[in-house]
Amino acid sequence: MTAADGPREALAHRIRAILNSQQDVREIRMFGGVCFMVDGRMAVAAGRDGGLLVRTDPSRYDDLLTRGAEPATMSRTRPMGRGWITVPGPRLEGEEELAWWVSLGVGT
Repeated sequence: MTAADGPREALAHRIRAILNSQQDVREIRMFGGVCFMVDGRMAVAAGRDGGLLVRTDPSRYDDLLTRGAEPATMSRTRPMGRGWITVPGPRLEGEEELAWWVSLGVGT
């Protein structure tokens, strides 16, 4: 892994390390990122800019926004809905913090 790989690949590498104990993990390139499917469902995706797209329980949406997540959008103006959030790259610097967000996506 080098800096030339960019923020998406650097984040994907970190996610792989977190998910290495999961049984059924697949990677699919979509939405301009690297999506991680766990047990047949999309859990998280590493975005081009190093942000993390997370599948979440819609009832936790507002609480997660107060923790630093942002509403996820398909384009600048199309919201994905309360079941999806984005965590900006700078909020994912620590491995514990990233692991918490990834586990949230896996558990949903």
